[in-house]
Amino acid sequence: MPSSCNNFQIESSLPSRMENLMSLPALFWSTGLRVRWKISAAFMALTILSASSIARAEDDATQILKAMSDYVSSQQSISLAFNSDVEVITPEIQKIQFASSGKLLLQRPDKLRANRTGGYTDVEIVFDGKTVTILGKNINAYAQSEVAGNVDKLVDVLRDQYSLEFPGADLLVSHPYEVLMADVLEAKHIGQGVINGVECEHLAFRNQDTDWQLWVEAGEHPIPRKLVITSKATAAAPQYSLVIKDWKTDAAMGADTFALQLPSDAKKVEFKALREIDEVPPGVSKEKEND
Repeated sequence: MPSSCNNFQIESSLPSRMENLMSLPALFWSTGLRVRWKISAAFMALTILSASSIARAEDDATQILKAMSDYVSSQQSISLAFNSDVEVITPEIQKIQFASSGKLLLQRPDKLRANRTGGYTDVEIVFDGKTVTILGKNINAYAQSEVAGNVDKLVDVLRDQYSLEFPGADLLVSHPYEVLMADVLEAKHIGQGVINGVECEHLAFRNQDTDWQLWVEAGEHPIPRKLVITSKATAAAPQYSLVIKDWKTDAAMGADTFALQLPSDAKKVEFKALREIDEVPPGVSKEKEND
């Protein structure tokens, strides 16, 4: 807040000038001076109020995010459905959006199942604490790898080794607050909003290369209801959005929930061969064209 600080320092010298003016004959204490003094005093008050409001907004945002993190991480099992949209920029500088829907089941600490269906792909991922399997139903092929550990470990392996994500991964790890707040430069509590009929607190955060917004259900159940990520590093600032619905906690899950039955004729491939399970078809965006 450099500008606010500078304004405050300039205006803080006004009271001493005011005392000098008050000692002059009434002729010099004109209406114009009184108006300018009132404007300066009001500006100083607004500057202080603005700085204080920004600080409160940032505190509110981080507190709401922390409450959401604590709530989500305390749930031992979660069932949800989602809609996702991803924007890409074509070589002709046209913005195109691709939509998908899916469901996700999570049982802490080490089990996950999710599926996503869009116009160009139908994919399912299953993790049982020992092995992760990703099935591209639209190409009848699957990849499989040993991953021993919890869901956090799975997120890291998919992201770092295979450049893959499952929807809302950073919202569902053991400590979402620490992950989400890493590299955050600015946080704001914008106000309220309504997502699918649910009243939410609207939060906004800024990183170096991205801006991201989060809508968290108001009240006793601070469930993440919507996430929007805007890329500032790409021209035209494409966005990714995720809307979460049908959230259920402590959902009953059977023994076979995290066992994936593969088609008998499905072909086993390497993870890098699963290019056609992406939400965006090859050749659409400038990045895809260069791959």
